[in-house]
Amino acid sequence: MTPLPRLHRVAALVLEGAKPLDVGIPAQVFTTRASMPYEVRVCGAAPGLITGGDGLSYHVADGLDALAWADVVFLPGYRFPDREDPPGAVLDALVAAHDRGARLAAISTGAFALAATGLLDGKRATTHWHYTRQLAHKHPGVRVDENVLFVDEGSVLTSAGAASGIDLCLHLLRGDLGVAASNHAARRLVAAPYRSGGQAQYVPRSVPEPLGERFAATREWALHRLDKPLSLETLARHAAVSPRTFSRRFADDTGHPPMQWVMRARIDRARELLELSQLSVEQIAVRVGLGTGANLRLHFQRVLGTTPSQYRRTFVA
Repeated sequence: MTPLPRLHRVAALVLEGAKPLDVGIPAQVFTTRASMPYEVRVCGAAPGLITGGDGLSYHVADGLDALAWADVVFLPGYRFPDREDPPGAVLDALVAAHDRGARLAAISTGAFALAATGLLDGKRATTHWHYTRQLAHKHPGVRVDENVLFVDEGSVLTSAGAASGIDLCLHLLRGDLGVAASNHAARRLVAAPYRSGGQAQYVPRSVPEPLGERFAATREWALHRLDKPLSLETLARHAAVSPRTFSRRFADDTGHPPMQWVMRARIDRARELLELSQLSVEQIAVRVGLGTGANLRLHFQRVLGTTPSQYRRTFVA
């Protein structure tokens, strides 16, 4: 009999002025179902009514005891984060959860609450682009990166605006359950299955939108032919631009040079096949365009720091 997967415990901490979309993202992504071994609790500094932002309030059943229970604690964004820090009891509970081994993940301006604990000092972090300067000014010990979607520093993670909170959640899912589960959740949410944390928060206004759509179409086209040769010239030809323009714009859009993005896409497809199929490493290497098992093992080790066989044992019972 196949053992049931370990239940992961997620707490979303609602602070005064919490933004509704930010609160809803972890609750929606990690909602308990057969394919999602998670339990979510929405909590506050104390049980009861919490005044939120944008005309909404929240009635939460749990207080800070939920942070002592959780494996992952989300800090949704809230209004006026650059004014006052959350109450000391909240910050102490966050530090205690972190010390116990929980991961702390901030969405948008939730990064201010996380920074107030001191746990981001000396680390990279991001927040909504409108507040990056305020975060750097209020917490000079934090290395603020204003042009990424999310930052993973291991036990502390931060993301930009609300939509990038979905990217952060899918990133955590990939680490917990694998690529197949993350892609399944992305399809359920009708969200992009993978946007690198290094991708820009927004595209410069000088770039015409149709070109952005054309580049997205080229990425989609490439994902369906990973087993075929994909050179920079091939990708640029599909996008109907010069290789130089394609390379520059692709990196602006995704945070990766084109061929590095292709390699990561091939590795992610290999991960999915290792999780879901009985294909050999050699067969998978051919299917993802890496040719030989030796080549797949080389890139797997370089990108993920493990071997295909070890990875398969991690995600297949």
